[in-house]
Amino acid sequence: MAFDIHIIPVLSDNYVYVLRDEAQNFTALIDAGEAAPVVEFLEARGWTLNLLVNTHHHGDHIAGNAALIERYGCPLAAPEAERGRIDNITFGLSEGDDFDIGGEPVTIIETPGHTSGHICLYMPQSRALFAGDTMFSLGCGRIFEGTPKQMFESFAKLKALPDETRLYCGHEYTAANGAFALSIFPENEVLHLRMQMVRAQRQKNQPTLPVTLGLEKQTNPFCLADNLKQFALYRRLKDNFQA
Repeated sequence: MAFDIHIIPVLSDNYVYVLRDEAQNFTALIDAGEAAPVVEFLEARGWTLNLLVNTHHHGDHIAGNAALIERYGCPLAAPEAERGRIDNITFGLSEGDDFDIGGEPVTIIETPGHTSGHICLYMPQSRALFAGDTMFSLGCGRIFEGTPKQMFESFAKLKALPDETRLYCGHEYTAANGAFALSIFPENEVLHLRMQMVRAQRQKNQPTLPVTLGLEKQTNPFCLADNLKQFALYRRLKDNFQA
């Protein structure tokens, strides 16, 4: 089995992901930054919500939790390490836990850096990685609660996943991240070709996601960083970068 994955833009640049298995009449949602667009999407299709999942505690990823739980009575799965910073957790998730979404096994990957308890979810059958704010398309999350070493090690975990895995991250940052990537790797032809497509997608207001990890490994500066020193340098440069 594999889920159909739908992208709902919310807030200014966040994405909510709806996972749908029609045969089971099962619907799950990753990172409810806002409730109203999700309710509108679900009601238009006659779907209910069976499971809600969070990758980390930031408000733009959990602000819709309470309203959706109240409306649909669904359980909430979220990082065990961030229990106390996320309300209404039904299932606390830690690396190595036996967890599934609608019967599909999910690998929980602890990826501290952006927040101390951030997790990513890898679904092999659906070939999907829900990376929250750890790995972005052509970028990485700001290091708010962790260290560059932690984020570098978190990236190493994600880079070890198969190239055909599709990346679904928390924000539409690809164009801005790409401008920085080109400043670091101006001769990367794959990156130039990718940015042509990104610009065309954004002109049509289309999401630049998902993208394969294989392409990220060829074009994302934080995937191309060979060592911690280089990774930390790119993060410092990105923090101060102005296109």
